[in-house]
Amino acid sequence: MATEFAFPDTAAKGSTAAQEFQTEAMSLSIGPSHPSTHGVLRLQMELDGETVTKCDPILGYLHRGDEKIAENMTYNQFVPYTDRLDYLAPLANNVAYATAVERLAKLEVPPRCQAIRVIVSELARVSSHLLGLGAYGIDVGAWTVFLYTFTEREKLYKLFEELTGARFTTSYTRIGGVARDIPDGWLDRVNAFCDQFLPILDEILQLLTRNKVFMDRTVGIGVITKEQAIAYGLTGPNLRGSGVPLDLRKDKPYLGYEQYEFDVPVGVSGDCYDRYLVRGEEMKQSIRIVKQAVAKFPAGDWYATDAKKIFAPPKAKILTKMEELIQNFMLVTEGPQMPAGEVYFEAENPKGALGFFVVSRGGGVPWRLKIRSPSFCNLSILPKLCVGALVSDVVSILGSLDFVMGECDR
Repeated sequence: MATEFAFPDTAAKGSTAAQEFQTEAMSLSIGPSHPSTHGVLRLQMELDGETVTKCDPILGYLHRGDEKIAENMTYNQFVPYTDRLDYLAPLANNVAYATAVERLAKLEVPPRCQAIRVIVSELARVSSHLLGLGAYGIDVGAWTVFLYTFTEREKLYKLFEELTGARFTTSYTRIGGVARDIPDGWLDRVNAFCDQFLPILDEILQLLTRNKVFMDRTVGIGVITKEQAIAYGLTGPNLRGSGVPLDLRKDKPYLGYEQYEFDVPVGVSGDCYDRYLVRGEEMKQSIRIVKQAVAKFPAGDWYATDAKKIFAPPKAKILTKMEELIQNFMLVTEGPQMPAGEVYFEAENPKGALGFFVVSRGGGVPWRLKIRSPSFCNLSILPKLCVGALVSDVVSILGSLDFVMGECDR
């Protein structure tokens, strides 16, 4: 015999329960240990049903005090710490830091060194965007993209290991140059990678660009207007996705970027979909730059400045001549000797403008060092961007910003 249960009509007009349900806000914490926060980011949110009414990003879980550490070691000793900023593009971090210190010394590295730095920086951009794209696919439910992007990224890591001896934390630059010259045949292998990569990239993008599920999760979601992007200090693909064609490689060229032909892709709507499209096109432009750099790679075998108080002499001379041995000893123990002064330099890194403000009182150790990390600035818009979005859209928004907490917290 069936038993009938009578439920109270809590939705009736004037019901106390209904009034409490309509006015009560729910608090939800996403992170700091969560796959969709791309690191140890915590979002403390308040919800009205499924809609976000307040979002407070809470940072600092990965803070290591890099800027204070820099004041207690020589300029070259700090290079490995730059690997741990945006650890998805350590080569680009190395180059940005070394270039900043060289600006302080009013030092220009030779063309061969510039070409090497351009190649590794653009390959690092491709590597970073591949991981960001693969992780973004998982965020919105597309697993296959991740497998494709990581296969290509593994090929890049093999090239990085051949050049630097490490896959991940490369520590490749030195003040005044790079740690070592390119190995035999390395440029040919870089060219071969570029040739086979472009058709694979087109195939990867075809999995998402007109995918209805992906478009439903990204089109019109997380819209950042041009004015908002500028006001909040966004840089990199997040700024260009909102229609601002700012690229430091074009607007403030360094390392001879003015010699290369490439386009700056920009978005129209400033939504998650536009930011995805910009990063996809940026990879094609980076490959375009790499192929040009390889084609006109400077001849010779010297990859650093000949300033004796800045860069160590060749190892063969250190082991056979007293003057070079003393020079190397002084550089290792006291560091590259810098004049007193201050400098600010920022490079166009995969996540945006990575800046270093260096203050020197002379000698081989910086007096102060400040890092302008693009991920930290890009995350500043979250309290505005997430309000009004659905909880499920927050995951899409975070993935589209493509941040790394290593450089955000420093």
